[in-house]
Amino acid sequence: MGFLARTAINAFALWAATQIVPGIHVSGLGTLILAAILFGLVNAVVRPVAVVLSLPLTVLTFGLFLLVVNAAMLGLTALLLPGLRISGFWAALFGAVIVSVVSWFASRLVGAPQGDPAR
Repeated sequence: MGFLARTAINAFALWAATQIVPGIHVSGLGTLILAAILFGLVNAVVRPVAVVLSLPLTVLTFGLFLLVVNAAMLGLTALLLPGLRISGFWAALFGAVIVSVVSWFASRLVGAPQGDPAR
């Protein structure tokens, strides 16, 4: 799946989170697209480091700590982007769950192109 498709899916998932979770606000469409790009970059660069560093807690909680890592990545995106506001930890946690579920579902709907070995 290409960069534009992933960015569109991330933007849609972030938009869904702003509609469902009361503590997440985006100032406009441009900010939503920038947030999707930045969220993708944060997940590609920072998240692997955070997952490795939190591995003992993740093992102790049977993987549930990954929800906190995902919430932290969403919070970091909001910290770096002025037009995206998250009111607290619980909003970030529920927002991260919504973004994960919606982006997974949207990725399955869009699907990988024929002949793609990742499929």
